Amino acid sequence: MKFLEDRIKKDGVVKPGNVLKVDSFLNHLIDVELMDMLGSEFKKHFYQKKITKILTIEASGIGIACLTARYFQVPVLFAKKTQTVVQDDDKYSSEVYSYTHKCSNHIFISKKYMTADDHVLIIDDFLANGAACMGLIDVVKQAGATLEGVGICIEKGFQDGGKKLREMGIDLESLAIIESMDAETGTIVFR
Repeated sequence: MKFLEDRIKKDGVVKPGNVLKVDSFLNHLIDVELMDMLGSEFKKHFYQKKITKILTIEASGIGIACLTARYFQVPVLFAKKTQTVVQDDDKYSSEVYSYTHKCSNHIFISKKYMTADDHVLIIDDFLANGAACMGLIDVVKQAGATLEGVGICIEKGFQDGGKKLREMGIDLESLAIIESMDAETGTIVFR
């Protein structure tokens, strides 16, 4: 995915601790045209799958999930991290550790929005250790739904999340896979 790699090289900032900051176009200030191109790429990869729902986790995955959903003409469901007074207690939930925020979150989705009839495509902005994906896969399993695949914008290939998902036999499409990063030089090497 040359256009995404070029954008990461141009506007991404490598920080100490293997952190890649892409908030100027992907997960804070959102470049909608770029998101639309990424959604189109996910449609090209998963076009033969019977997708009925796009699933992501709040908040960074919502933008790319919405633009991907346009191509599949299906709704987006996002796992919430906080309970509100208007949520009912009839939900699927899982615990997810956030390495970025250094804390665990209980994510959940309402049972009325995912059933055993659903064919789910998980979409997210980053894949590193795979904790968010594993939590989303867990709620898909709880619902008895079919996981059709996982679409990731940026995979940190030097961490083990992608390896875990591939070993599970999951159809994983990562649009840019980073082999290594160096905070001192700002160098990013793609697979």
